[in-house]
Amino acid sequence: MMKCIAIDDEPFALQLLKDYISQVPYLELVALCEDVFEANKVLQQHEIDLVFTDIQMPRLTGLQFIQSLTGRPLFILVTAYEKFALEGFNLNVVDYLLKPVELSRFLLACNKAWELYQLRQVKKNSAEPAPAYFFVNLDYRQVKVMYKDIMWIEGLKDYVKIYLKPPAKPLLVRMSMKGIEEELPSAQFVRIHKSYIVSIDSITSVRKSSIFIDEQELPVGETYQSAVEQLIKRK
Repeated sequence: MMKCIAIDDEPFALQLLKDYISQVPYLELVALCEDVFEANKVLQQHEIDLVFTDIQMPRLTGLQFIQSLTGRPLFILVTAYEKFALEGFNLNVVDYLLKPVELSRFLLACNKAWELYQLRQVKKNSAEPAPAYFFVNLDYRQVKVMYKDIMWIEGLKDYVKIYLKPPAKPLLVRMSMKGIEEELPSAQFVRIHKSYIVSIDSITSVRKSSIFIDEQELPVGETYQSAVEQLIKRK
């Protein structure tokens, strides 16, 4: 069974999703949420495998919510707006459903999610111990970087700057933030801003809108605040 939640600020849309979900034998509905903040509380309390979410909602959109999460569940977007499709798929959502959604189309999206979920379970059960390093291209060489040596990473247009524990000097690597984020284990790193990823073990203190690594203060972006709040509660 896949545990799922649905997020939408329209009560009718939520009830329709509830009805559709009840007709899918491998889905277990855990909660109906009227906004992403309510959904975030559910994610902190339960292990959720799949999220159905609207995009246009007050205060924080569905897309911003996805960006704020680490260790994301699978997502299916359910919206009245076609214009966000590309951005949604760039966030690796399972499917993009346009309202009004037909049951047959809903079932197709769920089947995609079910297949991905099963693949994840196979990988989880048979996975070998994850490596403690990755390689980056630097000065025509492949340079080995240990995860434990990274303090934080800063995005600089087409480059990222990897700050390492002293006395090592920072590495300036031609790479996107998205690319390096995919290289990093979510259990050890958290994205706090469109321009910053930090090592969880290197964090020394936290404010509402900033994180400190020793004396270095780094800003927390609005769309990433929920991820930081989850981190504080988890640790």
